[in-house]
Amino acid sequence: RKRQRYVEKDGKCNVQHGNVRETYRYLTDIFTTLVDLKWRFSLLVFILAYAVTWLFFGLIWWFIAYCRGDLEHLEDHAWTPCVNNLNGFVSAFLFSIETETTIGYGHRVITDKCPEGIVLLLLQAILGSMVNAFMVGCMFVKISQPNKRAETLVFSSHAVVSLRDDRLCLMFRVGDLRDSHIVEASIRAKLIKSKQTQEGEFIPLDQTDLSVGFETGDDRLFLVSPLIISHEIDERSPFWDVSRHQLEKDDFEIVVILEGMVEATGMTCQARSSYLADEVLWGHRFTPLLSLEEGFYEVDYGGFHHTVPVPTPACSARQLAAAAARRDAHLYWSIPSRLDQP
Repeated sequence: RKRQRYVEKDGKCNVQHGNVRETYRYLTDIFTTLVDLKWRFSLLVFILAYAVTWLFFGLIWWFIAYCRGDLEHLEDHAWTPCVNNLNGFVSAFLFSIETETTIGYGHRVITDKCPEGIVLLLLQAILGSMVNAFMVGCMFVKISQPNKRAETLVFSSHAVVSLRDDRLCLMFRVGDLRDSHIVEASIRAKLIKSKQTQEGEFIPLDQTDLSVGFETGDDRLFLVSPLIISHEIDERSPFWDVSRHQLEKDDFEIVVILEGMVEATGMTCQARSSYLADEVLWGHRFTPLLSLEEGFYEVDYGGFHHTVPVPTPACSARQLAAAAARRDAHLYWSIPSRLDQP
């Protein structure tokens, strides 16, 4: 049975929240809620916010004119209305739009004989500014979100296990397709695997950190050209006892997370991907992409996902380290014995 992904290859987290009872919490942070909405709902809220306020204040302007009797003295030039040239609800609605958007065509204008109109004018100007600030702020944040920047950050389709400096390493490749770079880029990797504790507690989707150079600073990347990220399988690694045969039967997921600031906007961007057990190739190595041309380096992204088989022991890293220790011990004791020979 194919394992259900925790994180999709495109970075989408495959988790849905159900039975959330405290839905009022979404309203306490209404700004973030509106930003997180899909575009069609965001545009609907944007249109409704302005349309409702225009209609609401237009209705109040019409109601003031109706109560003062302005609509009954439309042809009376001696009568001073609250708003000149306001002859019905449609004109009151248009005056509401002109007031809130500060258009001011000049045909309909408030007079100084209407104190309630002056108060309403001030109130609509203040509330209209608040609506403008809130809705324009939501749309600006939504448009400038760096989510799409992650689309040009690519991960290799497979991870590989092979020797590097006589040590087994788990490796994958990352690259940036844009000329504008990711500033302060850093990489993390987590092993997602269910486990059972010694007390019998079952932990589904337990998360374990995979070291990709945090102690040495190698996790901070200068992502100008594609880089191969390496996790050395040592005694602290969860793959310390995993051989090639065990890897083929194992069930796990490796989630990789690349974070950094977008150089053009200064906003934080995060790109994610994952590798299932059958997407980890034992005994493979990534093909080189970088070549030196006349005056510059060229990256051939056509081979970004390509790997080649290389000789790699099928045993676990523990067994490999034990064999190397025995070989070194044998060499250590054989040298003096040879010196003792006549």
